[in-house]
Amino acid sequence: MNDQNRPADWKHFDEFAAGIATNRLPTTNALRGNTFKITLKSGRVIDLAFTSADTVAWSEGEDAGADWYEALEVAADVFFINMTFASRPAEDEAFIVNTRTRRVLSVRERVREPGEAPGEPRVAQVWSAGVLGDASVPAEGMEPAPSRDLIGLTAHYTYSPNHVYEHIYLSSQRYAWQNLVGVQRGHGDVDLATTWKFDQNQYVFGFREFIIPVASLFFYNWDVMQSTGKFLGVTSQGRIENKPAGAFIEKKTRTVYDMGKAPV
Repeated sequence: MNDQNRPADWKHFDEFAAGIATNRLPTTNALRGNTFKITLKSGRVIDLAFTSADTVAWSEGEDAGADWYEALEVAADVFFINMTFASRPAEDEAFIVNTRTRRVLSVRERVREPGEAPGEPRVAQVWSAGVLGDASVPAEGMEPAPSRDLIGLTAHYTYSPNHVYEHIYLSSQRYAWQNLVGVQRGHGDVDLATTWKFDQNQYVFGFREFIIPVASLFFYNWDVMQSTGKFLGVTSQGRIENKPAGAFIEKKTRTVYDMGKAPV
């Protein structure tokens, strides 16, 4: 891997991820035996059959396979589905699905080759809303969409007693982070970020780091102040891995911007 932009004391993905799932919600086998048809606004149609607690048979057009997945119920009737692909180890995909309203959000991630996208983070994300089941029948509730609701918020995330991070949501495109407790203490940066509102008090947040090849995706449930998600990145040994994470959320402060001076 290309480390030319990494400071000498900067931790690799696997060096800070150990234990970062301590406060994560447990997985569930509630989807076992279920089948989903997901139609995205991007035009993709994906069929999923959950054949066991951790294997999903999927098909999309002429492509098909059976791969690992995990499901977590992150709110009532809302599932965070994290999938990897044996034939495409540089990619993963998450589906956030509300089985009651039939609203869906897909986030596909891919670790790009070094030099493939100069000046951009190595890990790319593609976001798309969709519906569950018959696409001709309107879904209920609000449609997931990009949101500015987090701009100006400072919050602390406790992933474990040894993993406490501060997030400052700067704009619709970037956020700042620093490690308060843990092996990265004293480190921080500003990285690319995306926030979508999934439902009332429910947000999906993703970031893509510049210095090391890693990205993350989290579901924020503000009703219980819980963050649930995962990382995709390249380890210190050059392997691409999908790792779980989860935290308790504590809101700290909110910056209010003057008229005409709000961030992008």
